[in-house]
Amino acid sequence: QVQLVESGGGLVQPGGSLRLSCAASGSFFAVYRMAWYRQSPGKQQEFVAEINWTGDRKTYQASVKDRFTASIDNDKNTAYLQMNNLTHEDTADYYCAAALRGEGFNYWGQGTQVTVSS
Repeated sequence: QVQLVESGGGLVQPGGSLRLSCAASGSFFAVYRMAWYRQSPGKQQEFVAEINWTGDRKTYQASVKDRFTASIDNDKNTAYLQMNNLTHEDTADYYCAAALRGEGFNYWGQGTQVTVSS
């Protein structure tokens, strides 16, 4: 089992930045990939970014590719999502997820809310 706890959400003005954190515990040594998803009110959950545990392979949704950066600190067993130049469209609940080797994203955090508003 892997437990994930997100933090770092909040209220930010358009053009501002936030860094989300996702701390892994439990069987974190078996984690192969981490991902970030988000869900806005009335919309389906959407993929934001994915990173492998060694941090050398990253994938981003096209709309965030030039503004968001995913990273991992293996010493802290924590994944991060640095979000810059935020817009109203980035307002959502953000979730981190973990996948073991050969599996899908079966482990999810509780989510952290990001609100972009002036």
